[in-house]
Amino acid sequence: MITVLLLAMVVLPAAGVAAQALALWFGCRRSERATVMIVALVFGAVAIAAVTLALTLLVTGRDMIDVQVGPWFATSDHAWRWHLVADRLCVPFALCAAALIGLIGALSSRYLHREPGFYRFYLLLTLFGTGVELVVLAGSLTVVFVGWELVGMASALLIAYFHDRQGPVRHGLRAFLTYRACDVGLLAGTALLADAAGSVDLSGPPAPPAPRAGWTSVLGWTGWAQVPVPGSTVSATIVALLLLLGVVGKSALVPVSGWLPRAMEGPTPSSAIFYGAISVHLGPYLLLRAHALLDAAPAARVLVVLLGLASALHATLVGRVQSDIKNALAYASMTQVGLIVAEIGLGLYPLAIVHILGHAAMRSAQILRSPSLLHDRHHLEQAMGRTLPHTGRHLERFVPVRWRLPLYRYGFEHGYLDVWLRRLRDPIAGLLRAIDHTQRRVADRLGGTRSDTTLEVTGMGQTAGTTAVSLPAARREI
Repeated sequence: MITVLLLAMVVLPAAGVAAQALALWFGCRRSERATVMIVALVFGAVAIAAVTLALTLLVTGRDMIDVQVGPWFATSDHAWRWHLVADRLCVPFALCAAALIGLIGALSSRYLHREPGFYRFYLLLTLFGTGVELVVLAGSLTVVFVGWELVGMASALLIAYFHDRQGPVRHGLRAFLTYRACDVGLLAGTALLADAAGSVDLSGPPAPPAPRAGWTSVLGWTGWAQVPVPGSTVSATIVALLLLLGVVGKSALVPVSGWLPRAMEGPTPSSAIFYGAISVHLGPYLLLRAHALLDAAPAARVLVVLLGLASALHATLVGRVQSDIKNALAYASMTQVGLIVAEIGLGLYPLAIVHILGHAAMRSAQILRSPSLLHDRHHLEQAMGRTLPHTGRHLERFVPVRWRLPLYRYGFEHGYLDVWLRRLRDPIAGLLRAIDHTQRRVADRLGGTRSDTTLEVTGMGQTAGTTAVSLPAARREI
């Protein structure tokens, strides 16, 4: 029964994606209410399954439920398996994700009523939910990567939801390219970890420490499954840094944070669920899973703390000069995510979990409220006959006068990060082209001999002639 519940939390969203995709492919006519009902039932069932698993863990005293689904593929060195787990870390995340996706799916029915892309929105929302549940319940980093990519694809497509305009498409492409560049770290870290540790499966949690002098040390015990740790400190540091690269892209940390405010081009419900509640928190979730690597790599832990604090400070300065409410909320979300990353780097894991769950619920409500909030503010200002006072002015007293203008310009220019990234674009593109050219030359040299091979050229059912060419040359011509 437990196995069925755990599998259902991934299979049901995937079945919802398949049902909606087939209906769109074959042009089946259905009402908006039926589509909303499918999404609500799917994620409602996932939430019920998560609650049941949580009660099972609590009643039975088990730390982890491990389900081996079956082999995916195997090589001479490793066997990659579909592997799911449920423990005290993933169950709260799975429940929070399912509840928020189901809630926002229900609220979106009126927001997107009669929108031309109504069914496309719900298809992508269900695909996103499938990817999130797969990341959260994954029992190995290979399964994490599959869900990670599904989340990234759904996010980019929903940023470009209004594809008849140039802005959303351009911003969706930027988010997609940022994901692709940073997800290389997760892929390379998984491969290196498989070679260094012999496995990428999540192992069981350690035993809780013994109580000391009336203090139970609960805050120091991380009772959930974790990634394996290589025996070498150097290997652990490299793997941790590669995983951190994936976290930087998914959670919009500096220096690639520019895609997050641009992601607000998508519909407000998707902005709430993706960039306020769930998607940006998958990076900290991965760091919580990999906390054993941080314990074995002090240099990586220091970098995590510095990167989190730098992202929080950057987002605070830039967010204070934003004139658009959704952009301001995007930078506010970035600030909190940076603080969460710093908390993980400092080893405050339970505090980070509570921070993530609380911030996800609060930020979703704020972004969903943002369109009507502007409407209500204008009515209030008209009723009062004056402009409402700005909040946060008390913080200016702590900033010296001579620093205010440079800090304002820093925030107005988004920290100059876009300028530096544009300057790095051409050298990086040239490096990638050089690598590609080198790979092609090596492939041509190793692809076979240059012995002549007779190729028969035919046309219109008759032999037109024969010619002798070398195989590498023929490949280049094609």
